[in-house]
Amino acid sequence: MDILLMKPVFKDAIWGGTKLRTDFGYDVAGDTIGECWAISAHKQGDCEIATGEFAGKKLSWLWENRKDLFNNREEKVFPLLTKIIDAKQDLSIQVHPNDEYANAHENGSLGKTECWYVLDCEEGTEIVIGHNAKTKEELVSMIDNQEWDKLIRRVPVHKGDFFQIEPGTVHAIKGGTVILETQQSSDITYRVYDYDRLSNGKKRELHIDKSKDVIKVPYEGKKEDSYKKDSDNQWLDIMVECDFYTVWHGFVNGNAELVQNRDFMLVSVVDGDGTIDGVSISKGSHFILPCGYKKAKLEGNMELVCSALPVR
Repeated sequence: MDILLMKPVFKDAIWGGTKLRTDFGYDVAGDTIGECWAISAHKQGDCEIATGEFAGKKLSWLWENRKDLFNNREEKVFPLLTKIIDAKQDLSIQVHPNDEYANAHENGSLGKTECWYVLDCEEGTEIVIGHNAKTKEELVSMIDNQEWDKLIRRVPVHKGDFFQIEPGTVHAIKGGTVILETQQSSDITYRVYDYDRLSNGKKRELHIDKSKDVIKVPYEGKKEDSYKKDSDNQWLDIMVECDFYTVWHGFVNGNAELVQNRDFMLVSVVDGDGTIDGVSISKGSHFILPCGYKKAKLEGNMELVCSALPVR
């Protein structure tokens, strides 16, 4: 059984930079490369399989036609999406809807629960997560009066930090930050504020009314700061378990065995290099271990982030 090695899709963005090329070695041109959709079957960025029996096939095609690779999951679309985001400048202040709201207001789309593992950031960098309004009325007033400094909650961020971003959470990555994002397969984002920036001579669309609808008041989130060891993979830490995914983080120093006992597992190499069952992988490699893979032998010196759907 082959691993499913991905060919990522890249996205330009007004806030993007060059680190996806200079730091990860991706062969992509431009100075505003914002996103690497590393493992995705979303219609806005559907990855091809890079090697093996299914080379050239889209991940969405595999999801439709080879259900056995994913333990015959019944979701209509491939449910997860892995990205690397290089924010040279600040992203817009934004919020995501949950499944119920997105289904009703965005043509049946999934909502967007996501999490961030900080791969790198400049010294002194902050992120936006949450807000300071105590009531819905106070939130609406602050937005209507553009009292952004009063509304927005900023916290320091460091390499290795991890954040779970629930729907309804005001959030934004700020300039100088590189993250790996694990999320539901959704591209629904409501912009609350965009610093009055111009894109092609025009301000980007805001989604004020929908943002007011979905922002949770008061903000009750927390930074994830305590992990637990995976019982089957003691070298992996479980960073988060929620209704949509489990995400792990770990280091290979020489040799390790990866037990794949989920319906399928997404794996990203975020630093270093080595092999998996003899296949060369390195920083910027992303792949899926399909259903039934069971155990993989890893060799080298690597940092990995893995994800999977919750156990049924």
